[in-house]
Amino acid sequence: MLRKMIKVGVIGGAGYTGGELIRLLINHPDVDIAYVHSKSQAGKPMTAVHTDMIGETDILFTGDLDKKADVVFLCVGHGEAKAFLAEHNFDKDTRIIDLSQDYRLHVAGERKQYQDTAFVYGLPELNKEQIKAAKYIANPGCFATAIQLALLPLAKVGLLKDVYVTGITGSTGAGQSLQASSHFSWRANNIQAYKTLTHQHVAEIKQSLEQEQNKPVAALNFIPWRGDFTRGIFASAQMACDKSQEELEQLFEDYYKDHPFTVLSKTPIHLKQVVNTNKCVVQVEKVDGQLVVHSAIDNLLKGASGQAVQNMNLMFGLDERAGLHLKASNF
Repeated sequence: MLRKMIKVGVIGGAGYTGGELIRLLINHPDVDIAYVHSKSQAGKPMTAVHTDMIGETDILFTGDLDKKADVVFLCVGHGEAKAFLAEHNFDKDTRIIDLSQDYRLHVAGERKQYQDTAFVYGLPELNKEQIKAAKYIANPGCFATAIQLALLPLAKVGLLKDVYVTGITGSTGAGQSLQASSHFSWRANNIQAYKTLTHQHVAEIKQSLEQEQNKPVAALNFIPWRGDFTRGIFASAQMACDKSQEELEQLFEDYYKDHPFTVLSKTPIHLKQVVNTNKCVVQVEKVDGQLVVHSAIDNLLKGASGQAVQNMNLMFGLDERAGLHLKASNF
């Protein structure tokens, strides 16, 4: 019997997240790529932009949307997804996974909608059952993913107090468009804090934590940093806590026992454990009355395209690990 393949469309396939998504999809055992849309690259071979895919695909970028797809991934910039859906009416049976921030937040207590159907927030460790039944997914942000996975087990049992978070991200987190702070000459041998206490992912993080603990969150103070590397996020969240190291480790193990991509380490973690994987690795440290939770992800995979594929797998009843058996770039 022939295997039924999921027909996939990708909108915005020329950027970092689009390219990373395509790398996963062309090797996914249950996927057939119907089209890859790009306004800037239409008619060109995909390998002209993503040169590492030479010998793996002969797909051309297209500017047309006349092909049927079971699921469409929106890999466009923030603010562009909503505008794109306003201009294009997809088939009522087409599922949509949006990688921008346009549909992540509640509006007046309700999820943002398309075709009268609400978007589900696509963090599997929080909303797995809702994702399985969803038609539209709002894929989480990269910093938001790393920080939520560090804090959700604590929110579940009411342990969150005033939280102080510092996180550092690679240059790919800024997107492919050149800007002063992503230029090699500026980024090399350099770090910088940015959007101090005002990062756009804070509202997204608070929304999920409030969902899990069913009450408003205490203060969440976040300082992001630009790092001198290309990909990955390492975050450290600190707060007061009276639980022991052993109790906290058991709490995290219990919370993530049914979630294959989030794992607890009892030894110090580092970024190379997760780069080129869909994993989030977390570590808890208790010093006197202070708790620090470290978390590390690949911003382009668990923080974007890998998590989007994980969500697709759940939506279509597949093993959520399908197409995501990836090796860390440890050396």
